[in-house]
Amino acid sequence: MVFGMTKTYSGFIAIIGPTNAGKSTLMNQIMERKVSIVSHKVQTTRTNLRAVKMVGNRQLVFVDTPGVFKPGRRLDRAMVGAAMDAVSDADAILLILDATKGITDTVRGLVEKIRNQKNLFVALNKTDAVRKSDLLPMAAELNEMANFNQIFMISAMKNDGVGDMLESLANVMPESPYLFEPHDATDVPDNLYLAELTREKVYRYIHQELPYHINVVTERVDVDDEGVLDIYQKIVVQSEGHKKIVVGRGGEQLKKIGTAARHDIQDQWGVNARLHLFVRVEPNWENVAENYADQGLEFKS
Repeated sequence: MVFGMTKTYSGFIAIIGPTNAGKSTLMNQIMERKVSIVSHKVQTTRTNLRAVKMVGNRQLVFVDTPGVFKPGRRLDRAMVGAAMDAVSDADAILLILDATKGITDTVRGLVEKIRNQKNLFVALNKTDAVRKSDLLPMAAELNEMANFNQIFMISAMKNDGVGDMLESLANVMPESPYLFEPHDATDVPDNLYLAELTREKVYRYIHQELPYHINVVTERVDVDDEGVLDIYQKIVVQSEGHKKIVVGRGGEQLKKIGTAARHDIQDQWGVNARLHLFVRVEPNWENVAENYADQGLEFKS
């Protein structure tokens, strides 16, 4: 080793788990900024969002995978395929579980899929809402199912236990040059990131009436002479009925979505922005391959 040279370590950590286990909340807590959309609706993370976290001289590249569930539609199959690809490429796997739901059949099936991978960790999330006497049997059952390096008791929402977990994950990263510039927070394409922020607002305001068949696409971003961003996005729905729900009476709902998304974009990026939203009816969008490429998903026929 050359004197004066500091060893560097860098590797990929796949965050995987059932829908609504808190993966996106954990990612946002780790990065101290919003990198993954958070919604109380399940299946909101559609792509493998990467976020880079430095722990000393060790670089952790988190891959936030779509929630694993039984795939029915083609979009679902693409999402599950992306999740499992992330697992097979990872240097460590962090299985995040909702402690309030216990060890479900979905969890057992998921552990079966990953049990032969190296560097397996579990984050039992939402442990602040569970009695300690109920947590030990969960941990024992998990240890019987696979050879986990460690089981962490955390609350992603309250940031409890997250720091210790990061230290342990950092310790298994391989010696390597940094895979990303250390100051990079996320390598999500800007257009996708912008679309995700808007999609989050759609779910926030129309969570009761609107099904999952919705997509947001950033079509272009212009910058005027004063540095203000003009962001043009289309919200894709499957029917005229869905379009009416998104637009709302007199355009009120769409205006509310647009205002909230614009504020989020301005706060996150420290820019001034104008957001132009258009709602388009495209009944067959889920079966068009190009619609997956933007999100880093592979079309599954």
